[in-house]
Amino acid sequence: MEAGETPSGGLGAELDRIGSAVDAGDTDLSRLGFWRVVALIKRDDELIDRYAEQVGRIDQDAFRARVRLRIPVWAGNALLLGEAAVGVLAVILAMKYASANPGQPPRVELISGLALLLAAGTWAIGLHSPTHWLVGRLVGIRFTDYFLGGPPPPRPGLKTDYSTYLRAGPMARAWMHASGALATKLAPFLALLFFAATDAGAWARLVLLGLGVVLIVTDVLFSTKTSDWKKVRRELAVARARQRVHARGT
Repeated sequence: MEAGETPSGGLGAELDRIGSAVDAGDTDLSRLGFWRVVALIKRDDELIDRYAEQVGRIDQDAFRARVRLRIPVWAGNALLLGEAAVGVLAVILAMKYASANPGQPPRVELISGLALLLAAGTWAIGLHSPTHWLVGRLVGIRFTDYFLGGPPPPRPGLKTDYSTYLRAGPMARAWMHASGALATKLAPFLALLFFAATDAGAWARLVLLGLGVVLIVTDVLFSTKTSDWKKVRRELAVARARQRVHARGT
């Protein structure tokens, strides 16, 4: 079946075939043609209403058979937000240390600079998935698990409940995917807001700016092909296709 082509037996029969294959232990959804079927379903609200639950069930069954190391969403959010809180604490302690030791510039500059780097790192990692979760919940998307996955190196992943993901609409899905990526990219620049208050050395400013640039360049080179921004582009394309269909129908 080519992309954009409706299966000869109908979408329901195709999903039944894929679901049976998953039940039998085949979790390669791409090879089974699952995502091509999902792309067709995304184009039409009636198809989404009809097949969202079946799509979500197949996706979840394949995920749970393939990914053994999982933790509840609340636990994953708690761990990641706890990591981000370490960065907040580091900045607060650095600010207090700077005000308490005005006569020791080299040591204050070093400690303050390291605190800002720690904050940027913990915020870049700790805020990414919880931001996906927050924006997702605001637009009606639910999530089922945290896991380690994604392009190398392994990192925390947040598994969507695909039935609610389909029902949310393409623009809502695009915003959900973009939100975590934006949170990560903003982390070094957020740390820079505390630069003067912590008396960090000028080297820290340069490192934070460099880190911010590296994260943005990495997104441009890789994420648009394999990660969040690829999914944003995919959902924006779905939104444009739906707009064209609606325009032809009016």
